[in-house]
Amino acid sequence: MFTLRNTAKLGLNLWSKRSIASLSALSETHQMLQKTCRDFADNELIPVAAKIDREHLYPAEQVEKMGELGLMAVAIDEKYGGTGLDYLAYSIAMEEISRGCASAGVIMSVNNSLYLGPVDRYGNEEQKQKYVVGYTDGKKVGCFALSEPGNGSDAGAASTVATLKGDRWVLNGTKCWITNAYEAESAVVFATTDKSLKHKGISAFIVPRGTPGFTLGKKEDKLGIRGSSTAQLIFEDCEIPKENLLGEPGFGFKIAMQTLDAGRIGIASQALGIAQASLECAVDYANKRIAFGKPISKLQAIQQKIADMSLNLESARLLTWRAAWLKDNKKPYTKEAAMAKLAASEAATFCAHQCIQVLGGMGYVSDMPAERHYRDARITEIYEGTSEIQRLVIAGQIIKELSA
Repeated sequence: MFTLRNTAKLGLNLWSKRSIASLSALSETHQMLQKTCRDFADNELIPVAAKIDREHLYPAEQVEKMGELGLMAVAIDEKYGGTGLDYLAYSIAMEEISRGCASAGVIMSVNNSLYLGPVDRYGNEEQKQKYVVGYTDGKKVGCFALSEPGNGSDAGAASTVATLKGDRWVLNGTKCWITNAYEAESAVVFATTDKSLKHKGISAFIVPRGTPGFTLGKKEDKLGIRGSSTAQLIFEDCEIPKENLLGEPGFGFKIAMQTLDAGRIGIASQALGIAQASLECAVDYANKRIAFGKPISKLQAIQQKIADMSLNLESARLLTWRAAWLKDNKKPYTKEAAMAKLAASEAATFCAHQCIQVLGGMGYVSDMPAERHYRDARITEIYEGTSEIQRLVIAGQIIKELSA
């Protein structure tokens, strides 16, 4: 797990010229965590990120090493095998890992936010011992199954059903766009238990891999984030014990919405990592590329692009840290998480686009990472709620606040 002693053992220097902006305002623990993750990304992720993307490889070795550092369960209590840090720490770690490899970042995000998050918050002690312990070290990961082929952003329209028969729940239906589908040992699954109650009739369940009636669809061939599997989860008379209900019957929609609020901080942080990688790639190339007798970093047009990239990135980072701070301090953060996710995802797309422009033709070929950053950035505006959904959440919260 991550400790200051672990950091010293790795021979890492606390200070770095490449430290993220505003780092000096963070605690020493946060600074050392950031430096640990940045060095890990430089040494373990960046050298293999292109291969992971090109060959659609799940980075099992790297994920296990992330687990050894405590990165697969950052905010989980130490008594369950977690690291016991806060959500700001999680955000910082997520950004640095995603800067190295966005696929590793989303694998980390799903396990931390979407799987361990709800099981840790709503699970009973027996469930935590069975489905949290063992999922913190990178050897096992979980997934989160909410979306369906027919509902998309309408999370309250779950057509997957769960029927109680004696001491067993029987699940029938299909979930889609499930990250970590092929690697996950367990899934948090949302199903309708009472159609008459609409979204209040949705419940959450923990479904272990290998349960009879639980199968996987084909792996999706994706534009980006190719190192993480995405597939359908198919349930056909899938029976699970009654005690695998997570929380109370009918609490599923509430669990899903609260989990997504936290998950948006994770995806915002992933987007920051992609944006930071794009900015660093652009500056590095601009300093080396000679045109008109000087490095193109001396050209005003290039400097304007770099300034705009940095502006978007820094603004989004502050929004993300603010959302994390609010969660850590047990304050409402639904609006702020949506703002962070919206700003960071659009910053990632913007920065990746501008990076390609700075590199010109070199940005369009796979010899350079710019095109991969561009492809990886696009999904951050879609999963965990599209940009359009984030705007609806933000507007709804603001109207509610100002109308009170």
